[in-house]
Amino acid sequence: MTLNEGTPIDDPHAPAFDLQVVNDETLGIYDAIVGDRVVAGLTYNVAGDHRLELLATSVLPEFRKQGIATELIRRVLDDVRVQGKTITNMCAIVRTFIKHNPEYADLVDPEHPGATQGHPHLS
Repeated sequence: MTLNEGTPIDDPHAPAFDLQVVNDETLGIYDAIVGDRVVAGLTYNVAGDHRLELLATSVLPEFRKQGIATELIRRVLDDVRVQGKTITNMCAIVRTFIKHNPEYADLVDPEHPGATQGHPHLS
């Protein structure tokens, strides 16, 4: 499944790359692809029919601090919304993204929010 292959040029949050996001449902990862290279990923587990557990976001070192993680998370959360699902968040980067983009806060499952603050294993 391919999501939003084109990024609007006037989007202030868009990375300076032609970024494609692909959901590999078999492996449980949303891959961010630039050219023919996977440069970032957001891993997840399926938790029932209506919820995903977002586990971790990673970006190759040479692609960090260029907006790729932000755009990957935005597109993943947009896809979750389209599917009518909620998330349990275990990823600190996703938590920070939602804190700065509260329009996505409604996607956090109220019964299983995950790591809402601090380190997920210390909460």
